[in-house]
Amino acid sequence: MSQQTAVIIGAGPAGLVAAHELLERTGVRPVVLEMSQHMGGIARTVNYRGNRIDIGGHRFFSKSDRVMEWWLRFLPLQALPPGQARITYHSRSRTIDGAVDGPDPAREDRVMLLRQRKSRIYYRRRLFDYPIRLSPDTLAKLGLWRSARIGMSYLKAAAFPIRPEENLEQFFVNRFGRELYLTFFKDYTEKVWGTPCHSISAAWGAQRVKGLSIAKALAHFARTALRGRGGDVAQKGTETSLIEQFLYPKLGPGQMWDEVSRVVRAKGGEVLTGWRVESLETAAQRVTAVVACHSPSGERRRWEADWVFSTMPIKELVRALDVAAPPEQAAIAEGLLYRDFITVGLLLDRLLLTEADGSPVRDNWIYVQEPDVLVGRLQIFNNWSPWLVADPSKVWVGLEYFCDEGDSLWSRSDDELLHLAATELARIRIAEPAAVRDGTVLRMSKTYPAYFGSYDRFPLLRDWLDRYENLFLVGRNGMHRYNNQDHSMLAAMTAVDNMVAGRADKANLWAVNTEEDYHEERGEA
Repeated sequence: MSQQTAVIIGAGPAGLVAAHELLERTGVRPVVLEMSQHMGGIARTVNYRGNRIDIGGHRFFSKSDRVMEWWLRFLPLQALPPGQARITYHSRSRTIDGAVDGPDPAREDRVMLLRQRKSRIYYRRRLFDYPIRLSPDTLAKLGLWRSARIGMSYLKAAAFPIRPEENLEQFFVNRFGRELYLTFFKDYTEKVWGTPCHSISAAWGAQRVKGLSIAKALAHFARTALRGRGGDVAQKGTETSLIEQFLYPKLGPGQMWDEVSRVVRAKGGEVLTGWRVESLETAAQRVTAVVACHSPSGERRRWEADWVFSTMPIKELVRALDVAAPPEQAAIAEGLLYRDFITVGLLLDRLLLTEADGSPVRDNWIYVQEPDVLVGRLQIFNNWSPWLVADPSKVWVGLEYFCDEGDSLWSRSDDELLHLAATELARIRIAEPAAVRDGTVLRMSKTYPAYFGSYDRFPLLRDWLDRYENLFLVGRNGMHRYNNQDHSMLAAMTAVDNMVAGRADKANLWAVNTEEDYHEERGEA
């Protein structure tokens, strides 16, 4: 009997995890077809003249023990003093294996760092804590009158929540009050999505802000002040928006997925780059083959498939099937929308922003709430890992712009975008134009699956696709779900679990990323 084959569309986290799990747990041979030349999807790392860009920012943390242990199998945790890196398991704690005797990142590249999380909002040319804490510092920066309005507005929202909660604006108002929503959430969110908050489904908030509220932020602040900052990496009892440390590959997130792809190949799997999937052949509610074109050469190949894992955008998947979807499901697929993303990397001599003691700011990223600029977020790559920057005397930043593929911002030349980024940093007093030494531009399409368009009818399309018994939809675009990378990984793991168990129902796959305490509103790209 010939060996079974699983064709995996996409070499992002979900695709590579599926390939590795198949090799570890089944006799199925994985063939990964990746359209680009890079591993990791949007979790890849771009190397520009020795300066590395993390597209969107990827903190490595998870409330899943399975994911945390999986990561550390590939990149061991750096050497740390005893007690500095512990994972808590349902009220029980243990030191991560190898933490004391782990590799030294100054000497070895194959290492996972333990990093401190710091994110703030830049508003009215000042830095505010994120998550928002109604601390004396915050109240002083907002002023007495605005602070009083925020407090009264929050009390009103708590006493009289909007019901039913149907859109994202109502979601934010119910948790933060209208005044705080207007101050810190509305403009940024609409900059990200390019559409009013009242036109976005509340499901997006339920997925990205789960469980977080002003009351919980205040409670967390009080607990932290009382006990100090501990060393729990997994931090299962902590809202994700309040996590204060995380794991991070020394050379950026792409290092993880380059390593996984190397292991997959070494174990006998195939990872092929430059292949664009054109069609999926079907018969009797099964996908029987995948046809793809090799972009550099124009060669076409057909792979017979016993199993298919798809991370390609659902709109493109439905178009690729050799059987037309029913009219309603076809319309839903065509109506699914996406938001696209540009990162402008700038190498600077210095930033004008400093901490209160005059030292460089320690933020991983800064959310730009200022209405007079287009930039939405600023990453400071030095603070993710010092090894992302070729010259430690320089500051390597990424300005993030949200747009639609083909719009006026997306269509600007690289030189125009570099000029825009430098000009906007000067306008909001973060860096002087004369401090810019170099720069590059990256465009990423379909970065954010949108929770508007035809999304409200998505379950009908999902149910139709789930009838293909050997087809598993995984990954952010594969599920049209705003997952972080660990949830994409868990979806792939769950799909392989189902294969091993002979389970046809896929409800458990779609249940991944529905717990109420995970994501944060301004998380990774």
